[in-house]
Amino acid sequence: MKVFASWSGGKESALATYKAILQGHQVLYLVNFISEDGKRSRSHGILAKVLDLQAKAIGIPMVQVKTSWENYEENFKKVVTELKEKGIEGGVFGDMDLEEHKEWVKRVCAELEIEPFLPLWGTEPGELLAEFWRNGFRAKVVATRLDESLLGKSLDKALLAEIQKFNSHPCGESGEYHTFVTNGPIFKRPLKVILGKRERRSDVWFLEISAEVSYEG
Repeated sequence: MKVFASWSGGKESALATYKAILQGHQVLYLVNFISEDGKRSRSHGILAKVLDLQAKAIGIPMVQVKTSWENYEENFKKVVTELKEKGIEGGVFGDMDLEEHKEWVKRVCAELEIEPFLPLWGTEPGELLAEFWRNGFRAKVVATRLDESLLGKSLDKALLAEIQKFNSHPCGESGEYHTFVTNGPIFKRPLKVILGKRERRSDVWFLEISAEVSYEG
């Protein structure tokens, strides 16, 4: 089936996209929602141009949609309607255990008359991370509600142990932390991330990053 992937740039969207490909689906577009000024992603605060470079390193075209949170559903429906005209029949989502997210996906996809795919749904968090690492994915923490010191660190077993000291969901499903994926089986070339300034907005620490395609090896 021809599908798009709901894309944040983080670990769940990357793993869900990979699993959809393994299931035989054609992921033709990555759909990413950015701030109304077009500068940053709505969910993770990542620069839009960095996400675009990530998509190029993967080799799947990215559609970036400007939106406020208030108009998110309206703009989601608009872009998916446009993609349906290009042959899209379904959407891939990285939700794993938040029931309200699943219900929203099912409702909106039903209204749009497309198939929703949630390949991570019901996966135990530790197993999801183990699968992420086992398949060669790599990611860095770019936002967190937990502690500024986590920013810029690679997501690995040592960092997971550190995260869980805060009684956090292992995958940060309630927004405890967000990641940016730099390599994995869906990438044609890995990304090298350059760490920039840190900034606290509301109760979240964000790390500004830039990136470049790595041609080493």
